[in-house]
Amino acid sequence: MLKYIGKRLVIALIVLIGITIIDFTIMTLAGSPLEMIQSARVSKEALEVKEAALGLDDPVALQYLRWLAEIGKGNLGISIKSQQPVAKMLGSYLGPTLLLMGTSLLFSLIIAVPAGIYSAIHQNTKRDYVVVSTSFLGSSIPAFFLGLILIYLFSIKTGWLPSSGMRTLGMEKSTVDLVKHLIMPVLVLGTSIAGSTIRYIRSAMLEILKQDYIRTAKAKGIGRFLVIYKHGFRNALLSVVTVVGMQIPLLFGGAIIVEQIFSWPGLGLMTMSAILNRDYPVIMGVCLLTAVVVLLSNIITDLVYALVDPTIQLDKATVENL
Repeated sequence: MLKYIGKRLVIALIVLIGITIIDFTIMTLAGSPLEMIQSARVSKEALEVKEAALGLDDPVALQYLRWLAEIGKGNLGISIKSQQPVAKMLGSYLGPTLLLMGTSLLFSLIIAVPAGIYSAIHQNTKRDYVVVSTSFLGSSIPAFFLGLILIYLFSIKTGWLPSSGMRTLGMEKSTVDLVKHLIMPVLVLGTSIAGSTIRYIRSAMLEILKQDYIRTAKAKGIGRFLVIYKHGFRNALLSVVTVVGMQIPLLFGGAIIVEQIFSWPGLGLMTMSAILNRDYPVIMGVCLLTAVVVLLSNIITDLVYALVDPTIQLDKATVENL
């Protein structure tokens, strides 16, 4: 197991370096961040001095190697716009994003798992068609459009829920207030995730329910509930684990849009601000963090496979094949 984890970490490190090279190259092609502060009041000489101070006049390869060396020291750089350490900024914005992502993932699983199982055991019925159609609608409706609809219904028309932020200004912090601010972003982000998850779980359950051991369990008369949930869903857990692992990148990408719509103070809001201002250190810090989270989630998913399905063995042959 340790050898397997070690090899996976080495592969992940190589992939991570490749991702950072691509991100850094694309970012520099977008132009210099100093273009954002050009004006009649700023002289060309002042811009050249600032460019030299930031090292932006060096070749791209040298800039990348310098950034990589600083990463090795644990330094993510300083924001060009706010002059704050990038690591500190990521730490302050990461919490709200993880809260939004975790709650949305939990919400999507609570909806998707029962719906997927229900749809599978009622295959080719009207109820199955309703669930599948609803899942397609949930995964296809744009997040910004659903967000605007919810804001109109629950903030403008009824006033039941706040439309932006994480806390109500002027009010003492409370769990109830946080939950009210969290409901609509979670609905938007969780709905799209649940829509695709339902179809994965339905497909996995349909395949499991056709197996011979399921027919044997039914023939023994152990009961419908035990057949479906103990023998069926337990063996379909691998698909659920796979889906959860696949949703991590989607959650990060979707959070950027959702946080913009609801002014949620997370990484998405910070990322959009950094992109608009061409704040290179912040952009690279977010890209690095996202890549690390996705790669680690893939490794953890593979390890969870062995826990969920005892027939999966990370033996010597498996490790050597990687």
